Amino acid sequence: MAGTTTLSLQQFIASLDKSCLPKILQVCSGVYFQGSIYELSGSEVCFSTGDLIKVIDIELLSVSCEDIGKDETFELPINHTGLFKVVPEEMPYTSVEEMVSLRPLDLESCLPFTFTNRSKITVGNFTLGAGRALTVLSIERREGEVDHVRCHVKGQQETSAEVCIPLSAQGEFKECESEERFTLREIMSSPCLCSRKFRFINTTKCDRPLVLCPIYQVHAIMSMRKNVLKFPSSLEVDVVDATELCEDVNFVTPLSLTEVFSQPEESFPAVVEILEVPETRSLFKCSWLSEMKLGSKLIFHKKSSTAMVLLSSLKSRKSQQFFLVSQQYGGRFRRRPREFNSVYEMHVASSQAPALKVGVTRSCEEVEEEGLPALSVGEQLEVVRCETVELPCGSNKEQTQFVEALLCRRLQDPDDDDDDDDEDEDEVKQENGREEIFLPLYMQGHFVEVLSDSKKYKLKDLGKKFSLPLNVKVVSRDTELEADPLAGFASLRIEAAMLEPTIQASFAHRPEHCFEIPTEWLSMSVHFTKDPLPWPSSEPPKCHLDRVTEVTDMFFYEFRKQGNFDAAPPPRPPKRNMSSSKSLKTPSKPLKKSIKKSSNKSVPSTELATLTLDGKRRPPAPQPPGLLTGQPPPLIPRKHSVTTGNARPNTYVQREDPNKKVHLPEIAPDVDSDHDYETVDETFATILKDAQESVKFY
Repeated sequence: MAGTTTLSLQQFIASLDKSCLPKILQVCSGVYFQGSIYELSGSEVCFSTGDLIKVIDIELLSVSCEDIGKDETFELPINHTGLFKVVPEEMPYTSVEEMVSLRPLDLESCLPFTFTNRSKITVGNFTLGAGRALTVLSIERREGEVDHVRCHVKGQQETSAEVCIPLSAQGEFKECESEERFTLREIMSSPCLCSRKFRFINTTKCDRPLVLCPIYQVHAIMSMRKNVLKFPSSLEVDVVDATELCEDVNFVTPLSLTEVFSQPEESFPAVVEILEVPETRSLFKCSWLSEMKLGSKLIFHKKSSTAMVLLSSLKSRKSQQFFLVSQQYGGRFRRRPREFNSVYEMHVASSQAPALKVGVTRSCEEVEEEGLPALSVGEQLEVVRCETVELPCGSNKEQTQFVEALLCRRLQDPDDDDDDDDEDEDEVKQENGREEIFLPLYMQGHFVEVLSDSKKYKLKDLGKKFSLPLNVKVVSRDTELEADPLAGFASLRIEAAMLEPTIQASFAHRPEHCFEIPTEWLSMSVHFTKDPLPWPSSEPPKCHLDRVTEVTDMFFYEFRKQGNFDAAPPPRPPKRNMSSSKSLKTPSKPLKKSIKKSSNKSVPSTELATLTLDGKRRPPAPQPPGLLTGQPPPLIPRKHSVTTGNARPNTYVQREDPNKKVHLPEIAPDVDSDHDYETVDETFATILKDAQESVKFY
């Protein structure tokens, strides 16, 4: 054990002078466990025999009051407003000096006080009888003379006198009960008062003597504890003072990466030890993460705020990959066209980068009821703006609804004019090249961005000149990287740019191979060690930094959650009136532009029904013949087994005369139909009829 004097924790803290902190205590008996059911000031506390506790501060919380007569204890808050008075000691003092020196407060502040003497006192020519009450007025100290106390003595018939009694006077002196009153805070601030007994002024609460003991909130640290512990001094734990024996003990304090980042610049570089490894389901998917083991040593070179971008590969049969890339990446990029699967995606892209030009990669048929124009493969469109247009509601010409549509301008292919010699035809084609169409935002389609930019850009320049997201491709790899993981992708998408607090780190056995740890995305605990750096102080190594870090899809989703990247869903298509099938043949009302516009520019009013490449409508498909006759569909005849000879006829089956002629119902020909259907032969129809009747009798 560290020491020989064992005290309870409450006694040790009560006798502790705050100016002598910190103190190191060692638990020698008693175990206190604080689990999840109870909580002490927001901290869980667990003490076991042999633990070292470094007390760094104490704070007075309350006072424990022990009733000696009933052997009961209760607590009072330190700001209790009740007053107390001192209970005189039963044991007499042997001298005046002893009585004066044991006064609870400073003598000058507690004067006057009264005492009695059980025996006679002779002072010069003056003799004081036994039991006479003496009130101390002052203390007289003179150089070269004996110190005296000036006392007031009351005589008979209300006479009084003053007498000087030397401090060395012997006898049996007993203190009289004083009328002085003290608060709890005054009592706890004086070591002499704390050693006395007190009684309430208001005797209705308790008229018996009380022993007052302070209860402190102890602030301490322990090894491998991250936070400062806070616990009351009333815990039933015995401790010893081990400050002198444990001066060189290092109390390890775990730090998270965010706490390490908050350390001053002078703390780097430093050697740290891993106390808690990252979680198994980490957000990172890189080589250095698997090497982080419990107890491994890392070198934290410096901290900085690094500009990064988040890249993603295109979705394919393989899993999609994501990368966190520093903007100091040395490779070169070239822009790649973006693909859009709806008009709404085009609208979002055009709002970020105006004058967007796209090409149609899949043809679309015209649907007048939904306001969808016809588009052909190879057409090029230029997005102008978004407007609110008026659309008819199915067959009801009186009801209309307003939808958001993207105003686009058809661009003419310059190769189409090579074979045109007629000037009039050239003017018509030029007008058609400026044709404007409305594409509703709910329209689905396949478009690709038209790019004429073939320049090479650095990663930091792409974010300055273009808005994100942006499709790019690496055309020249970063030569400083041993293996550039971005060079093998046909297309990459820059999702977002960010400024991340990072720590440049390396392993102790490879101090020159560095990587960046984003402190807000990796959960682990380390502590600073006193180990020396693995290089001479004047020759730091030349660091090779990995600027590309692969992350998981979970990182991408968490990043989008924190950045509020959840865009509004595209608008729903208008409701279609399906009350009558004639609505398909009824010409729809021309599309009108609403008064609401997202721009002040005037646009010539154009009907949406006329904004198509081909005005001919596709006729509806004719109905199957079976539906017109009202008869059930014909059944396939049963297959006969291959045997020699003829099978015996079934006597339970009604057979028709094969020579009887069957009359088929006449079907009116569909004159409007563009399709020719074959006529069923009479002989084949007879066979089907016989097979159908045979099945009925089984």
